Amino acid sequence: MKKQIIHYPGWELRAFDKAKNFRNYQYSLIKKFIKGRVVEIGPGNGSVLKLYFKKVKSINLFEPSKNLFLNLKRSLKKKKKIRYFNRQFKLKKNYYDSILYLDVLEHITNDKTEFLKAYKSLKGGGCLIVNVPAFQHLYSKFDSDIGHVKRYDKIFFKQITKNLNGNIKILKYYDSLGYFLALLSKIFINNYKKNFKQKIMLWNSLIVISKIVDKIIFNRIGKSLIFVFEKK
Repeated sequence: MKKQIIHYPGWELRAFDKAKNFRNYQYSLIKKFIKGRVVEIGPGNGSVLKLYFKKVKSINLFEPSKNLFLNLKRSLKKKKKIRYFNRQFKLKKNYYDSILYLDVLEHITNDKTEFLKAYKSLKGGGCLIVNVPAFQHLYSKFDSDIGHVKRYDKIFFKQITKNLNGNIKILKYYDSLGYFLALLSKIFINNYKKNFKQKIMLWNSLIVISKIVDKIIFNRIGKSLIFVFEKK
């Protein structure tokens, strides 16, 4: 698993971790599916982990980036129900209640193989929870620079789960205003790093509006795609 995930410094996470409106929106979509024994692959600095920590039985964290791994352990102060893995980690078959890939799958070249390994590791009634950047036509230099192999659409998840024993609980785009901001940025902005933090904070301030628009347009577009699959 460690060879499949592209290592990167994670410089952009410092800005995204402060985007509380987005993180809370994201978490509101998945929180009821996070339970019991949890594995989170690529938790970064633990911004989502801190939201669900109190409601689960145990947590395994696999963070292949050395600097992010050290930051994670430091910030969580060795909480007892968490086990940390940086180099070697093997998913147990038919064991976990929830497996999370939040903005991680897009970094993995063999994403289908990774997905199926995770599915096999769920026990009956367990949920595979995936968040990915949406729509390949939004793929930009920013994606390339932070190690994104690609962006996703609904077809990928429908096809890969077609013959699996379980049900899709959520499959929808969200953050519609973020979609348009990403599109405008790709077309008109040459240096995306200029005033990067300010741009992220502006986007984050619009999430409240984005939530309303998402409902009005029935989640037909969005900067992100959320997927939850429950194994039978």
